[in-house]
Amino acid sequence: MYPPDLIKPMREDLTKVGFSELHTANDVEEALKKEGTTLVVVNSVCGCAAANARPGAAMSIQNDKKPDHLVTVFAGVDREAVDAARASMVPFPPSSPAMALFKNGELVHMLERHHIEGRPAQMIAENLKGAYNEYC
Repeated sequence: MYPPDLIKPMREDLTKVGFSELHTANDVEEALKKEGTTLVVVNSVCGCAAANARPGAAMSIQNDKKPDHLVTVFAGVDREAVDAARASMVPFPPSSPAMALFKNGELVHMLERHHIEGRPAQMIAENLKGAYNEYC
């Protein structure tokens, strides 16, 4: 488990733009039951990928079409919630950071770590915007 002071600013990168934190498996199940589209961001401390993932997610919602619900779980911290979120992302293997778009509980778009790492935030945002334009 990471110290709360270390991850606080990383959590706030998403919560300050409207993401809700999920801490339990029940939180995740309830979030994915909601009608409409839900973006789930698996947040992470990894500087090489998460440093661009968080701003990419934030930039992505500056779009005409965007998810109805924005939620996040934190890898290495909210283990129960992360496990539940990842179970909903099968057949994709667990990775963090990761981003998944669900429509009415069904996974419709996935960004795994290898889609995020080494890419600028703007490219990550554009990928998500394309998914929003198709599914939202």
